[in-house]
Amino acid sequence: MVEDEERQAGVSSYETRCVEESHDVIAEHYYDLRLEVAGPAEDFLTRLAVAELGALTVGDVSFGTEVTLGFAQPRVYHVTVPLTGRFRCRQGFGAPSYTVPGRAVFLKPERGIRVDDWSADCRALTVKIDMAALHERLEALLGGPVRRPPSFETYIDVGQGAGRSWADLALWCLREKNTADGLLGRPLIRSRIEQTLLEGLLLACGHSYRGALEAPVPAARPATVRRVMEAIEERPDEHYDAARLASLSQIGVRALQEAFRKHVGMSPTAYVTEVRLRRAHEQLLAADPATITVTEVAYRWGFAHLGRFAQRYRIRFGTSPAQTLRSG
Repeated sequence: MVEDEERQAGVSSYETRCVEESHDVIAEHYYDLRLEVAGPAEDFLTRLAVAELGALTVGDVSFGTEVTLGFAQPRVYHVTVPLTGRFRCRQGFGAPSYTVPGRAVFLKPERGIRVDDWSADCRALTVKIDMAALHERLEALLGGPVRRPPSFETYIDVGQGAGRSWADLALWCLREKNTADGLLGRPLIRSRIEQTLLEGLLLACGHSYRGALEAPVPAARPATVRRVMEAIEERPDEHYDAARLASLSQIGVRALQEAFRKHVGMSPTAYVTEVRLRRAHEQLLAADPATITVTEVAYRWGFAHLGRFAQRYRIRFGTSPAQTLRSG
């Protein structure tokens, strides 16, 4: 087996012609499955790239020939997106599901999954999702607990719209194996990508709470907005993502976003950026250029990308950070 692990990018790659080794690497990241070669054995070649993103395992797999697969695991969901070729699958004793490029299939492995008619040219994006984590993100978006677990439709349109965006983002994670010191290697970015993929899936596929997600949200009271604004003003250099801001507000993510747009004129994360830019501006004005640099100020206020910081700063204040520092 050829194994190439890109630890910095968070992506592991494998290539092998051995069925037993294929089983082992798939079991390491996904499931203890049954793998059988149905086509010419001499054509069998497993290629697998995997990115571990907390509650999600994102992979790209092909076998070079026809195969059959069987696996089962409780407390997870599984989405498979054919990139080329086709396959057929069955959940438990249900009717078979057929999928081709442009149409993904949403599976619940605890019922037991059998995959056959996997064509020799089939290459698939495979995403394993922790069930509890997806339910948690659903409750965060809705702003409260759900009475019963969501029921998901079998197929997802990944040829257009939100489904395509979601699949493209998952594939981007795997392309990071070719990027030394890439963004996926940074814990902050990895956690945001994980959250985006979880929430994006809920907005891309059909399920029993889809209508509730798309319904207008009630406006939050201004006091709720002030509570979040005060927390950001008090500690602007801390890490804030949508989940933490919603927790501070004690309402859902969507309700908070709507409230900020109505009462502040921007999103909560945009307000975080605005406060940080103001603090950086104040520090640059008061600083001695002989004892501090623009880079130090940018990092102090949570701006890791210096080029983006300079661009946002110029748009906000009409001058560059360096010019502000020199003028002070």
